[in-house]
Order: sequence, then C-alpha cells, then structure tokens
Amino acid sequence: MKKKIAMLLASAMLIGSMLPLCGTSAVMAEENAEELEGDITFWHSFTQGPRLETIQKAADEFMEENPKVNITIETFSWNDFYTKWTTGLASGNVPDMSTALVGQVAEMISADALLPINDLIDDIGRDKFNESALNECAVDGNNYAVPLYSHAMVMWIRKDLLEENGLEVPKTWDELYEAAKALTKDGIYGLSFPCGTTDFQATNFLNFYVKSGGGSLLTDDLKANLTSDLALDGINYWLKVYNDCSPKDSVNYDVLDQATLYYQGKTAFDFNSGFQISGVQANSPDLLEYVDCYPIPTINEGDEQNGITTSNQPMVIWKNSKHPEICREFIKTLYDEDTYVEFLHATPVGMLPAIRGISETDAYRDNEIIQQFEHAESVIADQIPGGTAIGFEHGPSIQAGIMTNQHVIEKMFQDIITNGTDVETAAKAAEDELNALFEVAQ
Repeated sequence: MKKKIAMLLASAMLIGSMLPLCGTSAVMAEENAEELEGDITFWHSFTQGPRLETIQKAADEFMEENPKVNITIETFSWNDFYTKWTTGLASGNVPDMSTALVGQVAEMISADALLPINDLIDDIGRDKFNESALNECAVDGNNYAVPLYSHAMVMWIRKDLLEENGLEVPKTWDELYEAAKALTKDGIYGLSFPCGTTDFQATNFLNFYVKSGGGSLLTDDLKANLTSDLALDGINYWLKVYNDCSPKDSVNYDVLDQATLYYQGKTAFDFNSGFQISGVQANSPDLLEYVDCYPIPTINEGDEQNGITTSNQPMVIWKNSKHPEICREFIKTLYDEDTYVEFLHATPVGMLPAIRGISETDAYRDNEIIQQFEHAESVIADQIPGGTAIGFEHGPSIQAGIMTNQHVIEKMFQDIITNGTDVETAAKAAEDELNALFEVAQ
C-alpha cells in the first residue's frame, strides 16, 4: 500500500513539473492518492462510559476528517473478548484492530494472527515509549502491539480504618494478614481473596506473593512452577487469608466482584490499579478521602520491591485486515496530545501515560483527581518500570498467556477450598495440567 501511494505521488509530482498550467490537477491527484477509504472494525474492552465515549469521539473525528472511512466499534468484556477472538480466529471472524491483554497478545503472535507494527511505533516515536513495554509484545525484532496506557498493581488501603484501629500500613505479607484479620469485623472484611474460574484473579494474587519473594510462576525453561517452596507458601498464605479475612463467596469472584467490595467500603485492603479511585468515587464518594495505595508487601521487612505486575495496555492490528493503513492512521491519532489527555482523564490515575512527556504537561495535570491523588499516582508510576505482565519475567511467551487465560490456578484453589484436597496434591495436579497445555501449544 505504501509503495503504491508513493508511486502515485511521484507520478503526480512529475506531471505537475511537466505541465505547470495544470497545477490544480496535480494537487487533486496527490490528494486522491493519499485519501483513506474503507471499512474497519475495532474491538475494545473499554466498557466504562467515559472511556468508551472518548474512543467513540476519536473515531467520529477521524471519520469526519476521512469521509470515505467507516469505523465500527464493538465492545466486549476482557473475558468475552478472549472467547470471541479464539473462537473466531479459524473462521476469520476477528476485527481489523483491537485492544488485548499482554498474555493474549503472546497467543495471538503464536497463532500468526497479527501484523508487525514497527513502522507505526516509529511514526509515533519509538523513543517516547518505555523499551520494556514495547518488548513485552515483540518477537524476533518485530513489534506486534503498541501500548495505549500503563498501570501497575499496588496495595489499596483505607486510611480511616487503619487510624481508628491504631494500625500502620503493612509492609510485609505477615503484617498484612494480621492487619486484615484485625479489621475483619463490623461488616468489614480485611481482605477478599478471589478465585472465580471466569477470571485470573487467583493467579494474579499468587503471582504477587511469589514475585515478591524473587520467584516466578514459570521456570526458566517455561514450565509451570507451582510446587516450589515459595509457591506452596504463597498458596497457603492466600488460603489463610480466605479462611480468616475474606467473604466465603469470593471463591467465585471475578475482578469486578472483588473490586466492588472495595468500591462499596466493605474491604479494608485490596490489590488493583488506579481504577480503584473511579470505582470508589462512583459507589462511595464519601470514602474517597480515605483511599490511598502503597507498594505490594514483601515477605521480609526491608526486602527490595521494584514492582510486581505491570500492564501496558496493548493495541494490535490483525493480519486479516483489508485496511491496515486505516488502522495505523487511526491509532496514531489517539496519541495526539489533546485526544490522548482527554482519554487518560476518562479514568484519571487509572490510566497513566504510556508515552513520555504527557504526565508533566499542564493539560494532563489540570485534573482534580490527579491532583488529589498525587501520592497514589506517584506510587503506581514508580512500580511500572520494575513490573511485568504475569509470567513475563522470562520475556513474552505463550506459556504465560495460557497460565493466565486457562484459569487452572483458580480451579486449583477451588479444589482445595471446596473439596478439601491437600495443597501439595492440588498444586502438583495444576502444575501437570499447565505443563500438558504448554506442550500442546508448542
């Protein structure tokens, strides 16, 4: 496509130089050569009102500037999106462009479903992005995703509950358990432990513990690693939290169920990104002044902690797209400063800039929530560079994607809680199941 456009432009310029009296025709030919035309479908998971509206506004403006382009937007929850693209891949029922989760991108690359977008990143400005964010979705020198925004998992607290009970902000896992147990009273749960099998929250929580101890849920050779001493300690830790500090229904919680408890003021601690702020603001605005976050605990006091789980929200262009040039040009407009700041402000502090220079601008900082939660924003921003997606400590891999998307760890916890299966037995069975899935995928 680019070569064709270049040839047409060159021809137009040549004609213009040979026939100076026909300059108007040459300009018209150049404009027609550059004009975008075609229909694309964009799937995204920004189901919340402000984010959805901002993306739709950006698409509407792009279509107004490019009247021969039509962008159809469809939204799916993250779980529904995974089902949609995995079942639709064989029939070609996938979009032209979409958002995704980092672990899903690894599976998409393995399925040869995506186009490399090195040129798009170079056009936006490769040096504007953190290299680690780009590398999460890169294979053999090719980039297959561009991060739209970043955030990191941190520990959310209720300052008022800690103060009323004479408790300090926990720094270690043991301190967190003791504080959560002490605060489990008067209709408040100290800390909910979610392990519903429609989401990967139990995998996420176990990963917090294991990575804080310098480990990984995958071995160096990309095998499941659930029976190490560190992993078993983590499993037992979260079972203890479930038994002593958590609502028993959390055995079936997904991420929204889990977060809603904190939004409504029913849990004292939680682990999430800056999206907690907008959730509390919408559900319990009177509690907003008591909300803050700190780094995820460590096993021992004084242990180094430079970030656990980071999400650099990817956008991808699908290989079957008939108009990848439209996708590229539309994605580029999302990083225009005015559009980009408006998008980030749709969930302030929940979405931090993925490109350098934005967070220092007056336009970005001119937001009440960003100003009110300056400490929380700083904590999250500090955690982003040192974290990775779950299982990506060894680089991008399909194994990491399978581990988060197949919910084997969630089933393991449910087996232990519901059936009373011995921890080591359940961990070994889950480890074997994951390794069998890894072998099939390879």
